[in-house]
Amino acid sequence: MLTRALAGETAAFGGLVRRHQAMVCSLALRMLNDRHLAQDLAQEVFLQLHRKLADVQSDAHLFFWLRKVTVNRAIDQLRREPRLEQASLEEAMTLAGEEGREVDPLIQRRLRTLVSRLAPAARAVVLLRYQEDLQPTEIARVLKMSLNTVKSHLKRSLATLRAQIGETTLEQPLT
Repeated sequence: MLTRALAGETAAFGGLVRRHQAMVCSLALRMLNDRHLAQDLAQEVFLQLHRKLADVQSDAHLFFWLRKVTVNRAIDQLRREPRLEQASLEEAMTLAGEEGREVDPLIQRRLRTLVSRLAPAARAVVLLRYQEDLQPTEIARVLKMSLNTVKSHLKRSLATLRAQIGETTLEQPLT
């Protein structure tokens, strides 16, 4: 499909968009916590892809490029417009529980809210690791960070999330 899109076939480019839109929209939604901003960002990402399509070398490069541009644009958006975090992260985020165990929906909701409050770079690292299942070396490439910085963001973010989830479940009822 990429080859046909590179050759100028509009339908093939539309196929590329359809193939990757769920990933781009989901990543944008988790980063921005606002459905409309995420949809606008996704549209901008695909418009930029259309302009830069000739630079895409392979399907793997396309996937890498889409993740990178989505995360970078979301971070830029968050830096431009600091605002109160919304709980709409729940709309897109699904967390896997331990094998054969249901995850408490109240804990899930609280975790989603806590992830949405992480700093933009830390949030991007956590989402790329646990939503997109990227390894730390891949995350470092996507975000143009050192591997140690990625590992540091992961370690600090997970410690923060564990502590806050623990405080919530032990000290405060989730209502």
